[in-house]
Order: sequence, then structure tokens, then C-alpha cells
Amino acid sequence: MEVRKAALSALLLLVALGSCGAKVEEENPEFWRSQARKTLQSALDRKLNTNVAKNILFFLGDGMGITTYTAARILKGQLQNQTGEETVMTMDTFPHVGLAKTYSVDFQIADSAATATAYLCGVKTNLNTIGVNAAARNGICKTQKGNEVTSILKWAKDAGKSVGIVTSTRVQHATPATSYAHSASRKWYSDADVPAGAKKDGCTDISSQLLKNVDIDVIIGGGRKYMTPQYTKDPEYPTDFSARGKRKDKRNLIEEWKSMKRGKVAHYVWNKSDFDAVNPENTDYLMALFEPGDLRFEEERDPKMDPSIVETTEKAIRILQKNPKGFFLLVEGGRIDQAHHAGRGYMALHETVAFDNAIAKGLELTKEHETLTVVMADHSHPFTLNGFPFRGQSILGKSPLWGIDMLPYTTLMYGNGPGYKIRNGTRPDLRNVNTKTKDYVQVSAAPTESTTHSGEDVAVLARGPMAHLFQGVNEQNYIAHAMGYAACVGADLRHCQTQPTHDPDRNRAGAAAHVSVALLFSLLLTLTLLM
Repeated sequence: MEVRKAALSALLLLVALGSCGAKVEEENPEFWRSQARKTLQSALDRKLNTNVAKNILFFLGDGMGITTYTAARILKGQLQNQTGEETVMTMDTFPHVGLAKTYSVDFQIADSAATATAYLCGVKTNLNTIGVNAAARNGICKTQKGNEVTSILKWAKDAGKSVGIVTSTRVQHATPATSYAHSASRKWYSDADVPAGAKKDGCTDISSQLLKNVDIDVIIGGGRKYMTPQYTKDPEYPTDFSARGKRKDKRNLIEEWKSMKRGKVAHYVWNKSDFDAVNPENTDYLMALFEPGDLRFEEERDPKMDPSIVETTEKAIRILQKNPKGFFLLVEGGRIDQAHHAGRGYMALHETVAFDNAIAKGLELTKEHETLTVVMADHSHPFTLNGFPFRGQSILGKSPLWGIDMLPYTTLMYGNGPGYKIRNGTRPDLRNVNTKTKDYVQVSAAPTESTTHSGEDVAVLARGPMAHLFQGVNEQNYIAHAMGYAACVGADLRHCQTQPTHDPDRNRAGAAAHVSVALLFSLLLTLTLLM
């Protein structure tokens, strides 16, 4: 009873103190009414952009569920010395928003392989399989044959557009791999990972498919060790045995890639200085692999050796946008997910902020009337934001309202993961623990070696040509079809003849053409009458 009274008193005190954190202008009802009127007018003034999308910028935040999105917004503001809650992320400016259902054919909660096959290839499939339909079975090579499905990256390439992938993971990881590979197992990174039986049945590793399946103009991420012969020393970490080449077939795919690009201006780089030296204006192809495996977290990245996701996104766009037919670019914030798996909320949120900055760079370098930009997550994580923290309180801090065991808890927690710390029925005492450090592992409710995914719907945000197609609650595989329709690539070409509506220059050119045709018709009619 005494514990309940203490908890109630703490809640009442919290409510009383919480009201003190409001900004003065926010106490005036007119502040909120004026803000709402502006938002309403912006919605009323919005015109649908029905152009054919020349370019598609597709940003995928791996594991960036709604809680991650919201918490990252607060963190981004707090990093700018704001309270954070009212911060406007770049993602927040996208006018069209919907939800996507993330389940796979065989599981209620999916992984990045099944989800990537849905939103890139337009077909839902089974867990751990990439670029194949649900008739294929995880790890069984024989079921892969005849069940391959192609991605929107290939549809765009077949339509004459330039294509690229940018990721903060290895380029053979599930999300980027699905854009070019077909595999009964997402884990077959190099031939060393492919079982002997699967090799006998004709299955090949993901890295070799990177060179074979689609002619990709820009490839940026990590994954050097899957491209070189076994025991090949890494150029950056020559004494690290775990960084050495993995391939047992003795193939050097990096050198093979260079040979394939003879006659073109093609660059392979593995460090920032060489990357910076690449001139987008005269570069046809770029392969940049900055780590043996996944790239480093943004907060641990060496800016002298590895570029940021903002820099890699910019380089990719500048190379691809030279194509008059346009481009498709997949940009993955892949380490959001990996930070969550480790229970490291600090890292996950900083990765999301960096991802949002890359989106801003993408919008800066492209024109909205001709570029469809889509942002979404593949799946979520059991990540919660809880506990009645005060306005402006650090998102990485502790709730001012303690548990009934009279111990504090953090605002951010996990449903499961490596942060399970209950001993003899007692939670850890966090009163003297700094929960705002990059290495802090959030407490979880159930003990698992790695935090699992979660199955709630994810947000889909869009702007540009046909962005209004991305609204409502849809199956995740709808995304590929909507993007394909907007850009007139793939099987559904009904949008090809749509006249542009939001390009003033093209509209003026079209009007001039109509005038010229009318004058020509008039002149021909006059000559006919004179004959």
C-alpha cells in the first residue's frame, strides 16, 4: 500500500512539474491554432504530381520502425540544442504517408530478406530468401530454380536508366543483395558460404551474382572479404585474419569487375581519399568497398578513411544523374537494424539521424517534379518509448517516474535482447549509471542473444511524381509496383503516355510545340488553297 501511495504521489508531482516545461508561446491557444491553419492550408494547396518519374530515389531504413523514427526526431533536435519533440526531420516534410504490412509468407514477423523481396521485387516470399518467390525454400537450392523474381533495379536498368546501390552494410547483405541476386539463402555471401550440395545443384553465391546479373553503375558499401580469394590480406587491416578474403574458388571478383569495365571510366576504391578523387562528371562506373564486412557505425566512423552516408549518397546521385533517361538509386541505412539487434539504442538513433541527413542531401540534388523519393523501413524492432519523461528530457535518459520497485528505468527499452539484466527477481539499479553513452545496452524484458524484429506495420513516405500512390495501408509488395508504375518501368507501362503537370519548362516547351504545329497546319492549308 505504501509503495502505491508513493507511486501516486510521484505521478501527481510529475504532472505538476511537467507543465512547467512548456514554452511560453505554447501556453497560448492561438499558437496551436495558427500552426494548424498553416498546415491545413498547405494540404489544401497541394497539387497532385502526375508526371512520369524520371528518377527514383529509394531510401530504406533497415529496422527503422515508428518508435525509432520518433525517438530519432527527438534526438536530432536535442543534438541541435532544442527540446527535440517539435523538431522537423527531413522525412517529416514528405506530404504522402502510408503504412505497409511486413509479414512474410511463412512468418508473422519477417526478416530483411523476405521484406526486401517484397518491396523491391513486388512479391512476398519466405524468411531468409532473396529474389525468389515463396515456392523457394530457405537453404534448399533445388527450390530456387525457376522461382527467381526480378527487382525494380533491374526493371529500371532494362528501361535504359542508370542504377546504383548505397548501403552502410556489406553490399551482399539482404537488402542490397535482393536488388540484384536470387538466392535460397541470404547467408551465401561468398562461395565459401554455399554448401557443397547447393553448389552441385547449380546455386552460386551472392557476390558472384553482383557481377553477373545486372550491370550496376554504382556500388557503394562494405564487403571486400567476400570478393577476394581465401587468405588475401585486406588493404586496410593486413594483420587482421578475420578481414582476409573468404573465396575458396580463388576468384578475385574486384579484378574481374575491373576487367569487365575496360573501355569505360570505372573506378574501384576502398578508402575516402580515393573516393573523394573520383570525378562524377567523367565516371561511368564506381565500386567502393570501404570495409571487409559492414561499415562502421556513424559514431565510430573514421572520417579520414570512410565517407559518411551523406557523402556516398551524393557521389552516387552525381554519377547516376548524367543519364538523360534518369536513374534508380537504393540507399540503405542498414546499421540502424544492427544497432537494435545489439540493444544499443544510442547507436540506432544516431544511425537514423545520419540516414535522415542523407535523405536531405538526396532532395537537395534532385528536382521534385521529376524525381520520386520514397522512404520506408523494412520491419521494426521491439523498441519502446515510455515512462512520462519531461518535455525536452534526453531521449537517452531515464524516466522521472520510477517503477513500483522504487528503481528508475530508461525511456527507451526493448521487449527482448541482450540487455536482460534481472537477477534474483531484481532489476539493476540505474541511479548511478550513465545511460546516454554509445556503448550502453538498453534493458530488455526477455533474454535473447540478439534483439528480434517486431511485426507492426512500417511507415512509407513519398514525394514527387505519383507520390499520392503511397497512402493507406497496403501489403509491402505493393511498393515495387507503385514505384514501377510511377517511373514507367517493369510490366505496368500504362503511365508512359501521361503528360507532365509539374515541370514548367517542359510545359512551356509543350505549349510552344502546339503553337508550331498549328502554324504549320495553317501554312499548309494556305498553300493548298493557292494551288
